[in-house]
Amino acid sequence: MRASARLPADPDDAAMVRLAGGEERALDELMDRWSAPVTSFLLRLTGNHATASDLAQETFVRLYQARKRFRAEGTFKAFLFQIASNLARNHARWRKRHPETSMDREEFPEPVSAEHATPSQEAAAGEVAEAVREAVLALPEDLKLPLVLSVYEGQDHKEIAEVAGCSAKAVEMRIYRARKMLRDRLAPHLRQ
Repeated sequence: MRASARLPADPDDAAMVRLAGGEERALDELMDRWSAPVTSFLLRLTGNHATASDLAQETFVRLYQARKRFRAEGTFKAFLFQIASNLARNHARWRKRHPETSMDREEFPEPVSAEHATPSQEAAAGEVAEAVREAVLALPEDLKLPLVLSVYEGQDHKEIAEVAGCSAKAVEMRIYRARKMLRDRLAPHLRQ
């Protein structure tokens, strides 16, 4: 890199520029900062810890392979989550063609219950949490991705639009439709 060339202000963008320039340690920095959020995101998309972990590792392999294509005009976060969501989408397609019955049930971790909840309240909360997880996993991919990025990852509509490859208005509509579908599916659980 020339002495006159400046690194971007964002530490992730700067790490990507350094990685593209041949500094391999920059990938370690990015992995340290982003492996947990990417794994969490993929867990919400796939519903399986092992699959999410494998796809997260593959995300960073693909990030390394795409290091020369990164442009700082977009955000690193959108670039990274686009890679992860593409891998999750490809995995979902593969699973449809290769169904498998699993003996273990690795889902999302159970939420921490309140200290003073009764056993029946804890059981009811667990049932609702499980119903929400299953309802989110059952959403169509084009609705699930924006919802998970918005609700669980805290991304704004512009960032989600970069990841999903659509307009911010389309993201808004997809989130609205996803929430409506969830309300309809979860109505029996919410009335209890």
